[in-house]
Amino acid sequence: MKIGIQGIRIRRAVGVAVTTGAMLSTGALYAAPAQAAPVQAPVQAAAVPAIVAKGGYVMNNANGRTLYTKGGDTRRSTGSTTKIMTAKVVLAQKNLNLNSTVTIQKAYSDYIVSRTASSARLIVGDKVTVRQLLYGLMLPSGCDAAYALADKFGTGSTRSARVKSFIAKMNADAKKLGLKNTHFDSFDGIGNGKNYSTPRDLTKIASSAMKNATFRAIVKTKKYTAKTRTKTGGTRTMAPWTNTNTLLSSYSGTIGVKTGSGSTSKYCLVFAATRNGKTVIGTVLASSSAAQREKDAKKLLGYGFGKI
Repeated sequence: MKIGIQGIRIRRAVGVAVTTGAMLSTGALYAAPAQAAPVQAPVQAAAVPAIVAKGGYVMNNANGRTLYTKGGDTRRSTGSTTKIMTAKVVLAQKNLNLNSTVTIQKAYSDYIVSRTASSARLIVGDKVTVRQLLYGLMLPSGCDAAYALADKFGTGSTRSARVKSFIAKMNADAKKLGLKNTHFDSFDGIGNGKNYSTPRDLTKIASSAMKNATFRAIVKTKKYTAKTRTKTGGTRTMAPWTNTNTLLSSYSGTIGVKTGSGSTSKYCLVFAATRNGKTVIGTVLASSSAAQREKDAKKLLGYGFGKI
């Protein structure tokens, strides 16, 4: 009887062992199902912005990489964005003395009147420093300041010859930069049909100009007041010059560069901004209004920062 009971116990134990082994061997059937890795949603690329301007271009200023282009290599009239090159040529002069003076001539005043051109309202007979002329050139977009600088830094025995040689320097600089779609026939953008560039080329000109500390300081200045010397030896405090680039006040991080407008060029803007140590620089040409060129530039800046 004892043997029988023990035998039964042994058979039960074996049965339990066999059953347990079966459970272990097929444990996957009873284990909690493995958690599937969460599916990552694909990263959506920022939509390429639509701008009103007929031409647009944006690049990473650090390495020149293209971030956006719309008719980037199509030649267009540049308006007063031409003055970026005007300033660049002046600042490239050897042994440049920014405190040297230029006496304002009646020819400069007559020029802006005859062309109905934008003006720094320089006074005939006043002595104005080169530094002040550069501010008058870039902030209120003074064509009188542009004329004075071309006359000062061109070479020749006549004013016409000096202006012609200065424009030649502008074209030589464009060629040095390797720009094949840029040509200047004026010092201020009021040309004779042969003053053109492209969004890509203008952006490259601006990027090169921004390497100069004086240029950078000027184009990010919102307002500047010049004190000139009158022909009688007194001091004249000019009315403040306000920068026409409204991005400086409306878009955080803006550091320049230059507006332009005209019946042929429509509304243009070369722009640059820095955020988190990264700089985006670009151009819009032939937009429909001053307000729209600013909107176009903001779209391109936002898109550009999203790509670098």
